[in-house]
This record gives sequence, C-alpha cells and structure tokens, in this order.
Amino acid sequence: MEKTRLKNWQKMTPVGRLFHTLGIFILKRRLGQLIALFLRTVASLFDKSHNFKSDSRNIILQTFFTGIEIFPPLFIVATLFGTVTIIEVISLMGKMGMSGFVGDLMVVVLIREMGPILTAFLIAGRTGSSLTTYIGGMVINSEVDALATMGINPIRYLVMPSVIGGTIATIIMNIIFSASAIGAGFLVTKAIIFVTGNAPNLQITWSYLSTEITKALTIPDFVFAVVKPLVFGIIITTNACYQALNIKRDIRQVPKATSRSVISSFLYIVFADVVLSLYYFISYMNNLSTLI
Repeated sequence: MEKTRLKNWQKMTPVGRLFHTLGIFILKRRLGQLIALFLRTVASLFDKSHNFKSDSRNIILQTFFTGIEIFPPLFIVATLFGTVTIIEVISLMGKMGMSGFVGDLMVVVLIREMGPILTAFLIAGRTGSSLTTYIGGMVINSEVDALATMGINPIRYLVMPSVIGGTIATIIMNIIFSASAIGAGFLVTKAIIFVTGNAPNLQITWSYLSTEITKALTIPDFVFAVVKPLVFGIIITTNACYQALNIKRDIRQVPKATSRSVISSFLYIVFADVVLSLYYFISYMNNLSTLI
C-alpha cells in the first residue's frame, strides 16, 4: 500500500502534489469534513438505488418536524422581538428627527440581520440537537452499520432528508419570523399604547409602518431572505449529522455531541452571517456618512 502511494506521488506533477496535499490538509480539519459530508449528501441524490416515494416521505417528515413543531416558540419570540424593535426604533427616530429612516432600520434589524439569525438559533437549538441525539443513538446501537450491511446508503437514508427538509423549513420559518415580528409586533404595540394610554408617546399606524418598510426593501433583501436561511439550514443540519456520525461508541457521549452540535452551529451561523452581510457593508457606511 505504501509503495503504491509512493509511486502515485512520484507520478504527480508539482501542481498535482500541491492540490493533493491541500486536499488532505482540508479533510483533516473539521470544516473540511463538514464540507465533504455535504458533498457526499449531494452526491447521494444521484444514487441509482434511490426510492422517490420513501425519500419524499422522509423529506416531508423532516420539514414538518423542523418547521411546524417549532412554530409556537418562534412566533412568541418573533412577536416580542418585533414589539421591542418597533417601540425602540420609532421612539428613537422620532426624538432624533429621523422618521424617514424608520423603514430602513426596521428592514436591517428584522429582515436582514436578527430575523434570520434568531430563526437559525431556534432551529439549531431544537432540530439540530434532536438530529444529533437521534442519529447518535443509532450509531451507538449499531443501526447505522446495519443499514450499510443491508446495502442502504446511510448518508442518503439519514443525512439527505435531514439536510433538505431542515433547509426548506428554515427558509419558510425565516419568512414567518419576519412577518410575525412586523405584523404581530405592531398589534402588540398598539395594545400597549391602548392599555397604557400612550405612555410610550408613539404615533404609529399600520399604513405608516408598512409603507416605510416597503419603501426600504430592495431586491437584494428578497434574495438574501432566501439565501441566508438556505445557508444556515445547510450548516445546522449538516453539522448535526456530522456530530452524530462521528460519535464515540459510548452512550455517555450522546449529550456531549448534542451540546457540541448546538454550540458549533451557533458559531458557524454567526460566521456565515458576517460573510454574507459584507454585501451590505458599503451601503451601511454610506448611510452612516449621510447621518453624520
């Protein structure tokens, strides 16, 4: 084996050796292994032994598990966060005499940044941890090995439906989060004004709020409303499956793998958000210079 590797190495060109070494270096790192798992998941879609009916059923179940069952806590968080944002933004902009920037600030906070991040955090905390526990338990009980023995690709049977279903649900939940934060947040704000006799001293109508937000929305906002949760969903589900498939054969390792899955997903989400938000960096700086 070593002689064969040596011969293959000697046959490579300098450029080939460079890429070979780089590939080995990347695959020895966790990020490289995560990328490799995702690529294997994509490749499993073209497996000849696919079963469309079974795959569709598993994807729908994962979408339901990720999206529908997380809706109540997501709606509550979105409503409360939207209420606080509306009150703070309108009162602050009113005091500074910058009412024209209400829509821009609402879009930045609720739609561009915090909406996708909070949605991803909720899904990572619930779906990501559940996936790691479920697949990790199968690894401990040798059920994954049994699937491979029966000729079933574990990546296609377990990881692929989780990634696709989880990603679809993340996109849908992100849209619902933003809509709930604006719509339900406005209703709660009006209720607070009614109950307290307008103690916050806010002058707000749905026509004003919706018009300002609509004017501030741009085409990239609609694109990133899909791209960000798409990336976050892939990160959460792939990382959860990776942590589970690489678990040690010890039942005590399951909770450790679950906590690693959630924490590392949080870190990857924030890092990905920073990279994706670089697109808006120039416009943010231009707006800041206008304000100053």
